[in-house]
Amino acid sequence: MRRTAPILQRIDWITIGLVLTFMVLGLLNIASATSGAENVDWFALDSKVGKQFAWICIALMIAAITLIIEGEFFIRTTVIHYAVNILLLIGVLLVGKTVGGAKSWFGIGSISLQPSEFAKTGTVLMLAWLLSRSNGKIRNAKTLVQSGLIVCIPAALIMLQPDAGTVLVYGGLIFAFYREGLSGNVLIAVFCALLLLIATILTGASSYDYPFLGPQSSIGWLWMILITLGTILWKLIPGWVVPRNRKRVRRATIICFSTALIFSAAVHSGLEGVLKTHQKERIYVLFGMDVGNPDADYNIRHAKAAVSSGGWAGKGFLQGPMTAYGFVPEQETDFIFCTIGEEWGFAGSAFVVFLYTLLLLRILVLAERQRSDFTRIYAYGVASILFMHFLINVGMVLGLAPVIGIPLPFLSAGGSSLIGFTLLIAILLRLDAERSYVLR
Repeated sequence: MRRTAPILQRIDWITIGLVLTFMVLGLLNIASATSGAENVDWFALDSKVGKQFAWICIALMIAAITLIIEGEFFIRTTVIHYAVNILLLIGVLLVGKTVGGAKSWFGIGSISLQPSEFAKTGTVLMLAWLLSRSNGKIRNAKTLVQSGLIVCIPAALIMLQPDAGTVLVYGGLIFAFYREGLSGNVLIAVFCALLLLIATILTGASSYDYPFLGPQSSIGWLWMILITLGTILWKLIPGWVVPRNRKRVRRATIICFSTALIFSAAVHSGLEGVLKTHQKERIYVLFGMDVGNPDADYNIRHAKAAVSSGGWAGKGFLQGPMTAYGFVPEQETDFIFCTIGEEWGFAGSAFVVFLYTLLLLRILVLAERQRSDFTRIYAYGVASILFMHFLINVGMVLGLAPVIGIPLPFLSAGGSSLIGFTLLIAILLRLDAERSYVLR
């Protein structure tokens, strides 16, 4: 396709159609979640649905501007984009306002902006820039460390706010890493880390009556098991491994179990010293643990009730009683999927899941048809971000993930998240429009 062809002939209209569909569905469900059984005032800026309509208009204007900018611009300004986002994340820690216990927002008059939503774009662009300089592959430890730092720096700043939900989203970029040559052993290590994470949470929240010490956390038993297993394996290796490999295997065993012990201790310390009480309770409730607070599972309990009450076909637009009377907190943002489940039922929920699946698959199609390493890596980064948002948000509503406050892309109310997601997609569409050229 000629580069001189009009941009409207070169962009992917399937992706645009899916995004616009999500925006419309989001507007309808925000109206249900915030208007109750009353008449909806679609354009009143003092209402949440009116504000969301305004944000949609702003997001579409930003997308239109993005689509007319040459793709090379985003590549050449990647470092600047990333640096500005890092400065904004530092700035919000210094002068930002606190909302919901997190210092994540800049207040500009009546408008609040969340820089962490825009930092995702800068991070994915920077990651694509670095890996494309290595021919699109993670070929050595240096490249892996550099890529990890690009992701970890904004994630660490966001964690200081604290905003654990957004940090968890960054973990999804491991899929992009894997596409670009990350060893499968790393994925195995991540899986083992998840198992150790769960074991640390469960043992750390339970207690054991020790002699002379009384009731103490059971986490010590987990650490003792790790030390014992590591020691046993270290002793048995000489009988299992040929002499020339013994030293290397023994060293690897020590490193693995030492790392596991440090990781478990860090997780336990973070749970006890960093997370607030309500955050810990949400995690413990996820695993069915009694935290002594009857309201700890309030959000999940009512969210699941709202979804299940919809049945197969739902109760109809503006007809959901749990939605209309606000039984579920934050039902227009983090728990927007409850509205879908109650008013549209299983059929409507399945349709929304199908649309998200279609969008993710379409982005992967765009990624694999690129001649440019930069664009392919960026596309996989976008898909990873959207997938994690979708997975965590829906899992949270269904009681399969902790309540960590994370929006559903293009559906949840909020200007920062909407603009952030729109910018991710718009840049991808602009880069894809120039797929016949190798952009570097």
